[in-house]
Amino acid sequence: MEEQSSSHGCCGGKAWRPVKTWASATVFVLFTVVLLSRLVISWIDIPTFTFPGASIFKTTANESSAQPSLKKTESPKTEFPPEPAKKEFPINCPNATTKQTCPLDYPLKHETKNIDAEVCPEYFRWIHEDLRPWKAAGITREMLEGIKSTAHFRIVVHKGKVYLDKFRPAYQTREEFTFWGIAQLARLYPGKLPDLELMFQCEDRPAIKKEDYKGSKGTKIPPLFHYCGHHTAFDIPFPDWSFWGWPEVNIKPWESTLSAIKEKAEMMPWKDREPYAYWKGNPTTSRGRGELLKCNDSKEIDWKAHVYNQNWGRERAEGFKHSNLEYQCTHRYNIYIEGIAWSVSQKYVLACDAMTLRVKPDHYDIYSRGLIPMDHYWPIRPHNKCRDIKYAVEWGNEHPAQAQAIGENGWRYVAESVKMKYVYDYMFHLLSEYAKLLKFETKVPRGAVEMCSEAMACPFGGSIRKFMDDSMVMSPSDVPPCSLPPPYKPDELKALQERKEKVTRRVEMEEARYWRDFNRRTSS
Repeated sequence: MEEQSSSHGCCGGKAWRPVKTWASATVFVLFTVVLLSRLVISWIDIPTFTFPGASIFKTTANESSAQPSLKKTESPKTEFPPEPAKKEFPINCPNATTKQTCPLDYPLKHETKNIDAEVCPEYFRWIHEDLRPWKAAGITREMLEGIKSTAHFRIVVHKGKVYLDKFRPAYQTREEFTFWGIAQLARLYPGKLPDLELMFQCEDRPAIKKEDYKGSKGTKIPPLFHYCGHHTAFDIPFPDWSFWGWPEVNIKPWESTLSAIKEKAEMMPWKDREPYAYWKGNPTTSRGRGELLKCNDSKEIDWKAHVYNQNWGRERAEGFKHSNLEYQCTHRYNIYIEGIAWSVSQKYVLACDAMTLRVKPDHYDIYSRGLIPMDHYWPIRPHNKCRDIKYAVEWGNEHPAQAQAIGENGWRYVAESVKMKYVYDYMFHLLSEYAKLLKFETKVPRGAVEMCSEAMACPFGGSIRKFMDDSMVMSPSDVPPCSLPPPYKPDELKALQERKEKVTRRVEMEEARYWRDFNRRTSS
């Protein structure tokens, strides 16, 4: 259009007179053809952008037949040489006559691509809060050694290598898969972990009670890494072992388990699932779980729940035929409830894309503080479980679109924000921020053993070895860790807590109205 306006303007309003020269006419015609061709090709090349929520307009059959057919002229493609295959470093186990050693060919450093790192998920901000008790005074060796009797092992990172100083055995293979996870982190980001020493405990409940460190003792809090935290404890949450697998109950590494759950869940549309709440687990690990069994259907009232006792001894004997997590996404609603403390089951419950009925937990892991009621889950009160569950299911069956959306949000949260890349990045930032607080020089204790993938996996067989193979980092990452977001400001933390409480109170008020109507109907 700009070219046409310019042509008309040049004539000064006078009538156009044909050019008599044949050569000039030929040049003009060729110029016009080339110009129009470029305009057509340029117009065809313009990409179409669709914004979320915008309508997509399609050409009807009549409109299409009325328009001339435009065939895009493809320019010759430039051939680029293929990128070289990324080198992988599989485990190389020795034979019976060769001593196991850590490999010398794995890179001690690796340069990542020069790109801006994406910002880490919101829950990474809790790293700053978990380390806040040591922010002012730092961490001394005396504080670290003072917790040795409580810890299961010490991890040392020195000059890019990871060492293990083991004190006592932990339950099942918790320690082995925790070591394994840290070793994979070192493979993912070789040479990027700072020197550090830390103490780790593998029990269920946090160990460092706040009430034991009041007054003058508040400057001597021992830093202890653990799988979960509690508002009455100083324990520092760290990813639990099940992200790399739990062989004793046949739970495979998180990445493959998440994929399997998604595949099976997609095979059963939400509307075709059982319109009940579902839970299956060990009811003996907590009083709350034992009480949950009472929420099964009774002669007096249908609590809208199917609750099952998972006998792990029988499951092991029968080859885990009835406990595969991917086959448990058959209901519209799934229940999460703590066991002895926090439970690794939370991520699997959320991954089903059913609406999660989350019995208010006392403990938290690395990601759960980022969950928002009525966005990622439906809140259930511990002392009112059966009534809350019944109301949630009745509400969801009457509002299927909203209930399904909550379930999908929960699935999306764990699938996108708790994928293994972010699990490793969380570990990286937590350890990096922790290392900044150390007030002593790191050293490798006498008797500590270098922990590499070969030293850990080669002695094992069976499912332990398989899970390690399946979760092994095969080569260094070409992209840097995500960018750690800043700490919460006090008013931000307050607003976040108030938001959760406000939503929960609104649900409770609506439920109270439901039960008043229910009692009125049943008594009349």
